Amino acid sequence: MQCVYRMSAPSLLQTLTRRHDLWWQFTVRAVEMRHRGSYLGVLWTVLNPLLMLAMYVTVFSLVFKNHFRMGETPVDYALAVFIGLILFHTTAETIGAAPTYIIASPNLVKKVVFPVEVLPIANTSALWFHFFISFSLLLVAALAFNRPPSLSGLLWMPVILVPHVLFTIGLAWFLSALGVFFRDISQLVAFLSTVVMWTSGVFFSKANIIAQSPLAWRILKWNPLLETIELSRHALLWDQPVELKPLLYTWVFGVAVLLLGGWSFKKLQPAFADVI
Repeated sequence: MQCVYRMSAPSLLQTLTRRHDLWWQFTVRAVEMRHRGSYLGVLWTVLNPLLMLAMYVTVFSLVFKNHFRMGETPVDYALAVFIGLILFHTTAETIGAAPTYIIASPNLVKKVVFPVEVLPIANTSALWFHFFISFSLLLVAALAFNRPPSLSGLLWMPVILVPHVLFTIGLAWFLSALGVFFRDISQLVAFLSTVVMWTSGVFFSKANIIAQSPLAWRILKWNPLLETIELSRHALLWDQPVELKPLLYTWVFGVAVLLLGGWSFKKLQPAFADVI
């Protein structure tokens, strides 16, 4: 029996709140499935970002002599790249995996009364679990290298990160629903992830791109991930005031994508069982 839910994004979230136990179970399952069969298991959550960080810092800091600010040390550059990388990878993995969230579980869609909206959000929650492990590693590294973040910076981080959480949830709903009907979208996500990486300020600061290429900034300024990365660096690593206008933009964008993703999922969900 197909379960049809005619709900908006807020209603979807209300349902998930009521079914938080199911949400939790599938989040845990998504985390476990990611590392099932590997010898190191969840340790890869720490090793993967460290290996990527070592590669990118070696190339961009030591070979190409990149920097975000004048007088920056390699440690400062590494920390700034790291926070950009972990935010980017959360976004990129959402883009890469979301189109398969529904089609990978046909039995849950076709044969049982199951709130399928749980699947995208549970998998997104698993990605954010890995993000916070990497984020904890960043804090440990900052303390180890005598770059402790300020208390105000730490307090700002939830305000900065929540809109991006909303963005990834909405994106997961939208892409998972779209992936049911357009299987080719899975072939495009690798390219989209690359585009996201090079347009999100992972390896450059907003000030640099404004100074060096004002024309490029006219386009890049609309990327909310770029603003989230920049705001995170300012608050957590550089102890600079948080700019409220870019922060407000990320909130508006995150809520808008959440609502659009919920609306799209609601409209397309009744046809899932017929297509899968």
